Amino acid sequence: MEHSHDKSGTIMSKSETEVGSNPSPSNLPWYNRLDVVSVTFLVFLLAVISSIGALEGSGRDLDYLANLSRFLDKFLPPDVSVLDRTLEALLETFQIAVMATFLALGISLPLALGAAHNLAPSWMVALTRMALNVIRTIPSLLWALLTVVIVGSNSLAGVIALTFYSVGYLGKFFSEAFESTDMKITHALRGIGAKPLQAFQYGLWPQVKPLIWSHSLWMLEYNVRSASIIGYVGAGGIGMHLALYADSPNSWDKFCTVLLCILVVVTFLDMLGESIRLRIKKRTGGKSAVKV
Repeated sequence: MEHSHDKSGTIMSKSETEVGSNPSPSNLPWYNRLDVVSVTFLVFLLAVISSIGALEGSGRDLDYLANLSRFLDKFLPPDVSVLDRTLEALLETFQIAVMATFLALGISLPLALGAAHNLAPSWMVALTRMALNVIRTIPSLLWALLTVVIVGSNSLAGVIALTFYSVGYLGKFFSEAFESTDMKITHALRGIGAKPLQAFQYGLWPQVKPLIWSHSLWMLEYNVRSASIIGYVGAGGIGMHLALYADSPNSWDKFCTVLLCILVVVTFLDMLGESIRLRIKKRTGGKSAVKV
């Protein structure tokens, strides 16, 4: 063991010297003991405090409970007389969401490869991520307004709008999934002569497949809800019925019927997605299909 002498001539071991030179966390100033989680929480808490002003109402003396009671009298019970045309519009909404999710899936996968740091050069990652950020900046309702101006008030406008909107999110989610993979398997396959497509198919894809399907199913569920809203601006689907009933003074019970139908579809998709995710997880076992 190495030793050192202090000023008093006392022999000290190397480990004791290192301990004396490196103060314990409890001896550090408070600002040096903060971790990322603590700092993030403090920043969020300050943001909450500074946002309290957003809770201010109109300043008028309103009876909120009475207003809620009057609204519920008009909202419930639902008017099932509009159920037939509601189901027809809901089918169109579902078709818009399915087509938009399918198209976005095909566009997002190659974009995600270009946005993953472990798969693409830095310049390509920067350009691709900037493009995805621009796409995500535009809300789905604004995408719908733009497409209605270009292609008219129809379901095609809804498909195009939700496709662009979905690409912004799926591209980000997929790139993060690719970045979370273990590249040793892919590199090993390339080292034994596998082509890039084979290395992707047998080394990379088995690792990311559960995440890809999970994000895709979530996007489909989200697009069903979004397709219900973009109809307000004429992009097809059940949103046009929602806008009509919301503008009519005595049609809140019909509005309630539409919302209940949307709730049933979204709940079904959520249960179906959970079932599919569990099946994929059991089949893959949380591991890659290739052993190296």
